[in-house]
Amino acid sequence: MHEGLRRAGWPEPKWYETTPEDPGRGQAKQAVAEGAELVFACGGDGTVTAVVTALAGSGVALAVLPAGTGNLLAANLGLGNDPATGLEVALEGGRRRIDVGVIDDRCFVVMAGMGFDAQMLEDTSEKAKKRIGWLAYLHGGAKHLLDRPMRVRIRLDGGPPMPRRPAAVIVGNVGRLQGGVRLLKRAEPDDGRLNVAILSPTNLAHWAALMWAVVSRRDRVPLMETYTASRVEIYSNRAQARQLDGDNIAPGKVMKIHVRPKALLLCVPQPDADPDLAYDARAAARRAEPVREAAEEKA
Repeated sequence: MHEGLRRAGWPEPKWYETTPEDPGRGQAKQAVAEGAELVFACGGDGTVTAVVTALAGSGVALAVLPAGTGNLLAANLGLGNDPATGLEVALEGGRRRIDVGVIDDRCFVVMAGMGFDAQMLEDTSEKAKKRIGWLAYLHGGAKHLLDRPMRVRIRLDGGPPMPRRPAAVIVGNVGRLQGGVRLLKRAEPDDGRLNVAILSPTNLAHWAALMWAVVSRRDRVPLMETYTASRVEIYSNRAQARQLDGDNIAPGKVMKIHVRPKALLLCVPQPDADPDLAYDARAAARRAEPVREAAEEKA
């Protein structure tokens, strides 16, 4: 990273080390207070979410350097697990203001969820993720395919409650899951709206049909309702597993989410106006080759 920045004529970066108690929020706030114009978040989902929360509304740009065992925002930017491409994207200057979702005092940029998706994350081991990557989530999810559905009420933009018995409710700002699978096809990161998916499979055949439709990019996905809203409230009759951007939070009966339009300035592959945040990321990966070579020389 140092060599790539130096070659581009950028100043020496200042490093802020995260801790288990503070995975990045306090450090990012300190960087902003000290005059940073761009913050690199180097880590997994927890670090990125913490930094997003600190930077939302600040006007300071965020660049993602994927590390850790999972990084949903990196997947949506087309960066994979390659920090060199993340650095190249920042150096090339593509910037885009995107929406963030807010729950309590925390922000997210990809998706929040209650139910199956959060249970899957909870039961996926860190060792498996390090060994086989996103495929490890399949094992974690298999444990919960036949779980009893939740009993929830969902309110969109203050409308009447919608009673449902889903396996999961996912509220997304952009559409990709781990592995690049696009769940929310119509999600746009800067339209001021959140996309809501209500997944209601009840047996293995239902799950197979739903997953096949998602993977094969069908226009219609069976057993999945979709909506858009700027405010989403989910009420369950009992505490459920919950997650923000691939990072589990405490179980709870309620999720109240609203959108902050265009609150985050994000480094994205060029052209930065394309609806897909990952547009032409492969070209950026090719142009990042000198950064990789410099890193190998230093190693």
